[in-house]
Amino acid sequence: MFAAATIAILVSLVLAVIRAIKGPTVFDRALAGNAVGTLAILLLAVLGFLTDRPEFLDIGLTYGLLNLIGTLAVLKFFRRGDLAYDMEDQG
Repeated sequence: MFAAATIAILVSLVLAVIRAIKGPTVFDRALAGNAVGTLAILLLAVLGFLTDRPEFLDIGLTYGLLNLIGTLAVLKFFRRGDLAYDMEDQG
């Protein structure tokens, strides 16, 4: 059962990478990048269960936080043009 889940996650991962490469817009590529991160977390969880290594879940949680921060940074960059905090925009 978990081997089938691993294969399904790998197929989804390949499809998400294809979407990240061929995406018609920048936002499609950003969404595909986020999906790749989420699928990598799922793959870590399943492989951790299959190999009886629960520390893979900790690695997956850490990667999930990095994935969220990275996605927000990329979207901010595409919206504003840089990642710097500008006090003049807040006024």
